[in-house]
Amino acid sequence: MFAKILIANRGEIAVRVARACKEMGITPVAIYSDADRTALHVSQAYEAHPVGGSEARESYLNIANIMAAARASGADAVHPGYGFLAENADFAQACLDNGLVFIGPSPASIRAMGNKLEARAAMKKAGVPIVPGSDGPVSDPREAGRVATAMGYPVLIKAAAGGGGKGMRVVRRAEEFAAALKLTMGEASSAFSDPSVYIEKLIEQPKHIEIQVMADGHGTTLSYGERECSMQRRYQKVIEEAPSPVVTPALRAALSEAARKTAIAVGYRGAGTVEFIVDAQRNFYFLEMNTRLQVEHPVTESIYGVDLVKQQIAIAAGEKLALSQNDVVLRGHAIEMRIYAEDPAHNFLPSIGRIKRLVLPQGPGVRNDNGVYEGYDIPIYYDPMIGKLVVWADTREEAILRARRALREYRCEPIRTNVDFLLWALAEPSFVDGSYHTGTIETRFDPTKLHQRDDEIELAAIAAAIAAHNYRGTVRYATTDGGNPDWRQAARTEATRRWPA
Repeated sequence: MFAKILIANRGEIAVRVARACKEMGITPVAIYSDADRTALHVSQAYEAHPVGGSEARESYLNIANIMAAARASGADAVHPGYGFLAENADFAQACLDNGLVFIGPSPASIRAMGNKLEARAAMKKAGVPIVPGSDGPVSDPREAGRVATAMGYPVLIKAAAGGGGKGMRVVRRAEEFAAALKLTMGEASSAFSDPSVYIEKLIEQPKHIEIQVMADGHGTTLSYGERECSMQRRYQKVIEEAPSPVVTPALRAALSEAARKTAIAVGYRGAGTVEFIVDAQRNFYFLEMNTRLQVEHPVTESIYGVDLVKQQIAIAAGEKLALSQNDVVLRGHAIEMRIYAEDPAHNFLPSIGRIKRLVLPQGPGVRNDNGVYEGYDIPIYYDPMIGKLVVWADTREEAILRARRALREYRCEPIRTNVDFLLWALAEPSFVDGSYHTGTIETRFDPTKLHQRDDEIELAAIAAAIAAHNYRGTVRYATTDGGNPDWRQAARTEATRRWPA
């Protein structure tokens, strides 16, 4: 087993990996940017090294600086977390070139799934259903327009090297296609240094279902069932749950088998997630494979009683999976809510500044994957997610009630968070009955109907009482004798009092 692991990430995921390392007797090594010198993940590690300026490109995306930190620390391996360089084949290769074990799949597997066109071709060959679309990249507006027309609108233009909901554009009419193609190619070039795009038939109001897989280097590939990730805002997941309220045992088996085929087709090793979209008729199609640990991995851990990070580390060290597929037994229901430092009442504007009060929910079945603390200054340079709140219960109904209770306990002051938005989402009728889809937030969310917390109502009542008291002191009461007001007259001013006849 490794003696030291450098964690090439920040925030809650770096804290999560550090905890797993400590429980395995491994020294966790943190890296930090100038803005993160006092971050929680730095204090949670046994050793920490600076890797550059506050901007991500100067630090957490700087492969040379991270490799220098790894060498200086004497680390045996690198855990990439998620985001930043986690799905970067060049980073995985750099680790190998520097004598470090990359805790993840091989560079070849990352490249095979990193390009969506190549991934589609590989899945088609492996017999995994794919969404109808163009056979290769498109660039000529006229030819691409003909492909879209033959496919039938609406269509989706997607960056071949895209991911995380970026480089995607829906086109509903032929006259909008040329402009949309140009914009998407420009975004793809800017975000991914690759202007290649392709066209897919748009599946309206789909379910976003993903399967967690784990493969060792000894021929075992496990499926840990599905996660429902359809509650999304601008293609970004905000609530995930497992199992899905609409997936039957037969559909789960079919999805799991397709996911295992996907992993085997690219010689996959480690933790990965195969994402599918499911239409109203419960037909499913391969969407992409995320060659890393997912943000929402805790819901899978909760219902299957496993530690995916520890399994990642053990597999990278050459160990066999201790479980067989028959050992993977689902129990209960879990929901994860991503906590963002943003203001949902004002178009989700990021909220930065110092946290003066932080109260994390507690109690049975409640887990906090947290990346901040009281006194911490939230920087402007990174993703605004500051933590994840995860709940588990025996049934979905109980899990929803527990999630609502936990959210009402959450405090991060004076920073604005999306907690009220999450409370709205959990009460949305289509979420409660499980019929929600990837467009639910876009079509149903009304910021004027955000939940009002009990303490905010209480503060408003106190303010109203103070205002009433101050007003009372300015009112002159009429009396019958020029002295103290008679109790029967006390509520009447001189202008409204009625004298007896």
